[in-house]
Amino acid sequence: MKGLKVPKKMANDIIKMLADGSVLNRDYRIGRDHEYVYIPLREEAVVPEIEGAELVDHEFEESRRSPANFTEILKSKIPEDALASIRRSFDIIGDTVILEIPLELHDYRFIIGEAALEFTGRKAVYMKRSGVKGVTRTRELELIAGSPVSETIHREYGSRIKVDVKDVYFSPRLANERERVASQVKDGEVVLDMFAGAGPFAIAVARHGRASRIYAVDINPSAVSYIEENARLNHAEDVIVAVEGDVREFLRDRECFADHIIMNLPGSACEFLDDAIRAVRDGGVIHYYEFARDFRTPANRLKEAAKPFTVEILDKRRVKSRSPGVWHIGIDARIRKGDPLNQEKKVKLFRAAAKLDSPV
Repeated sequence: MKGLKVPKKMANDIIKMLADGSVLNRDYRIGRDHEYVYIPLREEAVVPEIEGAELVDHEFEESRRSPANFTEILKSKIPEDALASIRRSFDIIGDTVILEIPLELHDYRFIIGEAALEFTGRKAVYMKRSGVKGVTRTRELELIAGSPVSETIHREYGSRIKVDVKDVYFSPRLANERERVASQVKDGEVVLDMFAGAGPFAIAVARHGRASRIYAVDINPSAVSYIEENARLNHAEDVIVAVEGDVREFLRDRECFADHIIMNLPGSACEFLDDAIRAVRDGGVIHYYEFARDFRTPANRLKEAAKPFTVEILDKRRVKSRSPGVWHIGIDARIRKGDPLNQEKKVKLFRAAAKLDSPV
């Protein structure tokens, strides 16, 4: 094929000059021998005269360019209209990939899975068969490529998080959020994660090394097993306390003990606000999450639930998109309960109000 033969000492300058136009054929690799460099050219390219350079016919090797995304691999394998419907984003959790494939493309799921396997180099690709559901917060997954590996170790900011993606919910997309919350914990503070999963928030807090105690609670027995294992993996077993069961039961006899309370259960965390407000210390911070269209709804809900205490909104943010127009919203709120005597009166009022509001 068409190429340009140039002395080695001139090669870099000539390549830079030709790269500005549509002359180089980037589908092929530049060749070399002891004296010359061979630059692949497009057949239609018009090359200016360059002293010391010579147009030649040369056999070039094809360039092995990595695809920009896994849909490039699918271009010749599924119809073009189907290709346009494929979601290019996916979750990588350790050695596993989790895809969301539209129902109309399920017939192509194994082809799509093989493309994702090739693109990511992971061991297993799963397709979501359901959303996160039930009190244990799990989802149905179907293996569509690779080996049936569901237990894996995910690495995040230097931490190792072991999880079985079939048995415990975990989102790698919250890595920055976990780091942001963990960085707020000060020396000697107590942290409560009310819906801990495999313990990624707890591990992030422990890695910062400032918390004196981290209570990681989950109702899913599999999740609690992974909290314990992840505490050992990350040398945090002395600070992380894994608790299995309903967080309401855990908090029944505990009041005003936590400096930070993490409520990352955006679909139903609002149902546990009374418990969290009772458990937080005066001046403590609740990290509250909710699916909402705007900040106003979750912020007002939090303020209403905290009455008669004072709520100071420290931060509000869109953590990630949930669906068109709906966001995973995060609110950091400081709860002021006042001086000890006044605080005791307010707690009694709060308890009385909670009893009146609770169903018989």
